[in-house]
This record gives sequence, structure tokens and C-alpha cells, in this order.
Amino acid sequence: MQARRHAIVARPWTWLRQVHGARVVEVDEPGAHAGAEADAAVTEHPDVVLCILTADCAPISFTSPEGVRGVAHAGWKGLADGVVAATVDAMRARGATSVEAVLGPCIHPSCYEFSPKDLDEVARRLGDHVRSTTADGRPALDLPQAVRHEIERSGAVVADTVGGCTACTRDEAGGWRWFSHRARGDEARQALVQWT
Repeated sequence: MQARRHAIVARPWTWLRQVHGARVVEVDEPGAHAGAEADAAVTEHPDVVLCILTADCAPISFTSPEGVRGVAHAGWKGLADGVVAATVDAMRARGATSVEAVLGPCIHPSCYEFSPKDLDEVARRLGDHVRSTTADGRPALDLPQAVRHEIERSGAVVADTVGGCTACTRDEAGGWRWFSHRARGDEARQALVQWT
């Protein structure tokens, strides 16, 4: 694992043990809070490498003109608990005036069947825009739409959306483009790594 990290960027990384919540760690030096139980990290220090891992949840990268940066892991529980707003608020507390976000690959509603009871709870907290249906007409959570809405509600701007559905997108060779725990039980994860 260390060799792979070094191949990407040869500095200490802050990676998180994601717990599907809204805790944000504030990173003041390279490698600080590595392995912390949290779902987001922010920093204004240029030498800090931030990392989160996902398999179906949404990876989000946040930046600001002032150099304050953040990353967040947003699954349905973390979204409902406010992980996006908590990340943006922590960045603003460190001096960010405007925040842009990039949403990475995550599971899309066509593949994300969701229990009606849980969907009602998420919709109660976030709004009915989270409701959708799967490809075969079953209740589904629209995770990308929910994330975009929460980014905008926090006062940030969605600068870009990168990637497609982790459950069904294939690569040029016909293999799976991303890992998906929900669709295939994959244990591997994709990493969103942010540094300057």
C-alpha cells in the first residue's frame, strides 16, 4: 500500500476510516489524522495529501481560491447527517470564501434499489429530489442528485461531475470501470487523492 501511495505522491497521506457520518478532521500537517474515523478532511496547508476511499458512495473534492481544500465521502447516511455542509463550513472557518466541488463516480439510481422506509427518511431530511426508480421501476435513491443538491445548499458550486455509475459502467475492454460493493461485493476501493 505504501509503495502505491508513493507512486502517486511521495508525501505522508491523510486517509480516513470512513464511518458513514458527518465528522470532519482538520489537517494541519502532512499525515495528521491518518486513519481517523471520519468522513471528511479539510486543510489549508499545501503539503497535505488528503484521501478518501469509495466503492459506491460519492467522493467529493472541494477547493477554494484561498487554497483551503477538502475531501468528503458521502453515502446516504452521511448525506442525511450533513457531511457536505460540515465540510464546507469547516473550509469557511479556515478562510475559504467561495468553494467549488467536483463529484466523482458513485452509484446511480438506475442501479440503487433502496428500501421505501429508508428512502422516506432520507427524503424527509434532504427533500423529495432524492427519490428515483431503478432501471426496472423499483424505489431508488438518486445519490448524485442528492450530493449536487447538498453542495448547492451549502453555498458551494458544483464545478464538475467526473465518472458514471460505479455499479454498471464498463471500461473500453469491457471490464468494470470502477469497484462496486453493492453490485458485485467488491472489497477493493477507488481512491480520491487531493494534493497541491
